[in-house]
Amino acid sequence: MTKNKELATFAGGCFWCMVEPFDERPGILSVVSGYTGGHVKHPTYEQVATNTTGHKEAVQITFDPQVISYEEIVQTFWQQIDPTDAGGQFHDRGDSYKTAIFYHNEEQKNIAEQSKEELENSGRFNQPIVTKIIKAAAFYPAEDEHQDFYKKNKNHYERYSVGSGRKDFIQEHWSNDESDEDLKKRLTPIQYAVTQEDATERPFDNEYWDNEEEGIYVDIVSGEVLFSSKDKFDAQCGWPSFTKPVNEEALSEKDDYKLLQKRTEVRTKNSDSHLGHVFEDGPIEQGGLRYCMNSAALRFIPKDKMTTEGYEEFLYLFD
Repeated sequence: MTKNKELATFAGGCFWCMVEPFDERPGILSVVSGYTGGHVKHPTYEQVATNTTGHKEAVQITFDPQVISYEEIVQTFWQQIDPTDAGGQFHDRGDSYKTAIFYHNEEQKNIAEQSKEELENSGRFNQPIVTKIIKAAAFYPAEDEHQDFYKKNKNHYERYSVGSGRKDFIQEHWSNDESDEDLKKRLTPIQYAVTQEDATERPFDNEYWDNEEEGIYVDIVSGEVLFSSKDKFDAQCGWPSFTKPVNEEALSEKDDYKLLQKRTEVRTKNSDSHLGHVFEDGPIEQGGLRYCMNSAALRFIPKDKMTTEGYEEFLYLFD
């Protein structure tokens, strides 16, 4: 690998569900589903499913460490699994579905072990963390039908994610832990109304609708980076509008019929904050989407303050 490319390999149960959380994030160059950790060369899906090959279903990620760190990737991995399950993941049982971090060098090993220890000490789970940290071995890409499954079979993937219990588990254990009472104390009335009660602020009478300064927009509740000024444009609607998020995986969408017509609501996955809506009337040359957000759901961090605010790693957005 060149110095700008590294590998990260994880087993997180069914590999169908382990591609989307990493795919298309800044710095992620590819995500491949496959098999690793066993003794059979070039195994098939059917062979691995017998739990006799020693292999686990896994994903191998090629990433640019100058854009996204291994620490971030490991943190994303933890947020997709039940690390206390020693027998598999959710309704998928057996050795091939057990979780593991496969490290490619000593630095990755140290980062993974430290991350595991921090998770154990966080009190987030009531049972021990059983995910193993193992030296990487030969990785065998899975058959074509198992690659990018979430794109090729979107409806099946969604049903599987919900039906297996994975989606509810992630929401329960990784959503914002802050109490409603604490949020009311920390947020302004309009910030609370927008993010927690799905309110909409007034157009042309909000903080960022006409902001043209370079910087990033983060979730007012969690501090997670959501949008960049590079993708902001004047939609002449009175609310800050963007052509795309920094990381699509940070957002969730759902149908909204509050105005008696279908709209697509946009929320944050981690904090479950209401942000606004996404429409298909954005600039065609930039994908055609318009993320119409409420200023009250966001906090703007100017480019020249990103380092002091702890967002230095996102300065690549302005290269």
